Amino acid sequence: MARTVADEKKTLRAILSESRDALATESADAFSEIIQRRAIESEFYRAAPAVVLYAAKGNEVSTDIILADSLSAGRAVFYPRVDAGQGTIIALRVRRSAELQRGAYNILEPADSAEELDRSKFRPIIVCVPGVAFGLEGQRLGRGGGYYDRFIAELGDDAISVGLAYSFQLLDGIPETGLDRRLNYILTESAVHRACDAPLPAPGTRTKEVHPGGFNHRNPGIHSWWRGLFHLGDNETAQGRR
Repeated sequence: MARTVADEKKTLRAILSESRDALATESADAFSEIIQRRAIESEFYRAAPAVVLYAAKGNEVSTDIILADSLSAGRAVFYPRVDAGQGTIIALRVRRSAELQRGAYNILEPADSAEELDRSKFRPIIVCVPGVAFGLEGQRLGRGGGYYDRFIAELGDDAISVGLAYSFQLLDGIPETGLDRRLNYILTESAVHRACDAPLPAPGTRTKEVHPGGFNHRNPGIHSWWRGLFHLGDNETAQGRR
C-alpha cells in the first residue's frame, strides 16, 4: 500500500521528536541562546513593532531572550492562546512573563482577558514558530493540529513568519499538503535561511542562503546524515500539532 503524506509526517514527527527530546539540556540552552541572538540581530526583527512568541515546551527552542529584549525595547509582545475546541490560535498581549499561565496542552499562554492583537496597529508583525522539523523552502512539521498554519494564513502579508530550530531539525524538504503554510525564515544555531517570500505553499520557491553554516557545503546548517535517512517525495520516506 502506498504511503500517504499523513503517514510520512507521522513517521518523520516521531523520529525528529525523539531526537529533540534526547538533546542534552545544556546543549539545548546553548543552542537556544545562539538562535535567539540571531533573531534579535536580524534586520526584520529590529524593524518590527510587534512580535508573537511561543512558550517553549520540553526541548523546543526557547524564546525567553527575545521576550526580554522586546520588552526592554518597547516592542509589543504577544503569545498564542489556543482554543482547542475551535482549533484556532488567538494572539494576546503580554507585558511581563509572570502573566503567562498553564493552558491548553499544558503550555504557558496569556489569560483570556489580555489584549488581543490588532493587526492594523502593528506592521510588520514577527511570528516566531516552533516545530518538530523544517524544510529549506519554509516547510514546517508541527504537532499535527494545524493551529499555526491557520494562524499564519489569517495574518497574511502582515506577518513575517520565523521558524526557530536546531540544525538537525532542518531538512532538504518536508511532505506537505495544500493546508500547510510555509515560513519566511528558518533560524538555527548555525545559519539563517531565507525560505520564501510569502507564508503560503510555494513549490517553485528557491532557498537563498544568507548566512554561512557549517555542516554541509550545499545546504549549510543541515546535518548530512539526514539525507541518507530521508528521501522526501517518494514512498520510502517518513511524514505531521501545533
